[in-house]
Amino acid sequence: MKAHVDQDTCIGCGLCPSICPEVFQMNDDGKAEEIVDEVPTTAEDSAKEAADGCPVNAISTS
Repeated sequence: MKAHVDQDTCIGCGLCPSICPEVFQMNDDGKAEEIVDEVPTTAEDSAKEAADGCPVNAISTS
């Protein structure tokens, strides 16, 4: 599974790294970014939870 944060949509709320720090972190611009190419199997559920919880739907998973 892969995760992607749309930088143009992200508002930098910090929800995704608080839910799934294995996959997301805040960058120097104050926006979230994915930090892995492939989401670890053990983090798939929390990555999906972070995507579902994003208030502006900036995260896609596939």
